[in-house]
Amino acid sequence: MATSCVTKVELTVSCENLLDMDVGSKSDPLCALLMNTSGNQWFEVDRTERVKNCLSPKFAKKFVVDYYFEVVQKLRFCLYDIDNKTIDLSDDDFLGEFECSLGQIVSSSKLTRPLVLKNKKPAGKGTITISAEEIKDNRVVNFEMEARKLDNKDFFGKSDPYLEFYRQTETGWQLAHRTEVVKNNLNPCWKPFKIPLRSLCAGDMEKPIKVESVFTGCYKSYFITLKSSLLLTQVKLIFVLQAEFECINSKKKQKKKNYKNSGVVSVKVCQVLMVTRVIPMCFTSFFQVGIDFTGSNGDPRSPDSLHYISPQGVNEYLSAIWSVGLVVQDYDSDKMFPAFGFGAQIPPSWQVSHEFPLNFNPTNPFCAGVEGVVEAYRMCLPQVKLYGPTNFAPIINHMAHFAQQALQQNTASQYFVLLIITDGVITDMDQTRGAIVAASRLPMSIIIVGVGKADFTDMEILDGDDGRLRSITGEPAVRDIVQFVPFRKFQNSPKEELAKCVLAEVPGQVVTFFNMMKLPPLKSNTPVDAPNGPTQN
Repeated sequence: MATSCVTKVELTVSCENLLDMDVGSKSDPLCALLMNTSGNQWFEVDRTERVKNCLSPKFAKKFVVDYYFEVVQKLRFCLYDIDNKTIDLSDDDFLGEFECSLGQIVSSSKLTRPLVLKNKKPAGKGTITISAEEIKDNRVVNFEMEARKLDNKDFFGKSDPYLEFYRQTETGWQLAHRTEVVKNNLNPCWKPFKIPLRSLCAGDMEKPIKVESVFTGCYKSYFITLKSSLLLTQVKLIFVLQAEFECINSKKKQKKKNYKNSGVVSVKVCQVLMVTRVIPMCFTSFFQVGIDFTGSNGDPRSPDSLHYISPQGVNEYLSAIWSVGLVVQDYDSDKMFPAFGFGAQIPPSWQVSHEFPLNFNPTNPFCAGVEGVVEAYRMCLPQVKLYGPTNFAPIINHMAHFAQQALQQNTASQYFVLLIITDGVITDMDQTRGAIVAASRLPMSIIIVGVGKADFTDMEILDGDDGRLRSITGEPAVRDIVQFVPFRKFQNSPKEELAKCVLAEVPGQVVTFFNMMKLPPLKSNTPVDAPNGPTQN
């Protein structure tokens, strides 16, 4: 089954040559990050600090976002000149913006682009640079804390206490976390909370941390300094510590001889959890599409055919291409996708081919982006005669050939994703099983989307969720590389849901390959040599 494919990414932003909107000084820029994952709904994620009097700021504050490989996460970086203390950015001068997907930043590691104004015209010579770094230390610390017999600092009622956790830095103590306020209570019990280990002590178990017990409305705080190594441990799952610490008011202690403390803070639970990382960031995908043109799809001119393009310009094949391609294209260095068909008679000889380029150019089967694949499919459809049988092995072996070439370079920076869209039962099941078992040793994953209402039992066998696939000779696949999804489950769902499902297992498959081959996931933007095209058969 697919796991939750999420990790955290830290984005660092800097700019050059911003517009100068101030008289007598320079702009005071701030960057706001907006995100869109569901159509037209944009929401603000966070803001950087304001950098005073600077047209080429390097923002210290980082944006930390959850990164999902299988989702198109649109980002918009908006720059403003901040000259007032209002929260509403519409009151401030706009300096420019840049829009892209999180996948584009992650696959590039570092991205520099020009800024534009709201009317899409250049924002002067302004540029933005965004760097992405995976947060590798994903340990979090679970706390459950309470206190008793705290001092009462209110004239009417009781104190409203909360806790603040501070990390030690080179310049002093920096706030890492603040609990909720417990109203009118001298014996508070705070809700369980989590603090990332990197925020609490920068991942260094020997660094001290400071905890302050603060009373709302009071200018004095009572603090205790805790050695993080006393509280935290590097065991993978659970370590629970129960300890108590006195809150000492130094001024009160000096004045009162019999002073003991101003209350006791109790650590009921201190638990370290290791969050598993499943998404590889440093790889470039090589995306290829294979489309079923067998006769069982029906005459494309008939509305009953799976290849029939509706007046709205869609069918199940096109929906699958758009859904998967829009996500995967962010990880392809040149956005040039080879696209093939199988199971049709093709001109001019009208022989059956199980591996023909949709653009009928064997020496250059590449299409420019997802739009190019869609256009090639539309142009190809009326020029071929749907026939049969349904053979998968040729197109799998074709991509495996180039995956083998990449593997010989002794780097895992290239990874291959093959999308096969089909309507029926596989004819060459034995050969297909053998091809998949062989490909399981290569940097390669296969996504199969089944369209129509056919019996897809064979597809479920190829998907390794229910047991390791074996070839006809009994040789097992070394890892699961196939994900099958019937399109009918998503007919009434947003197209993003199909992409999330079919791509959910790919990150784990990539990580498994890295680990199996003991190869470093080196970053490379150099594409694999373009294939010369198949021999039509």
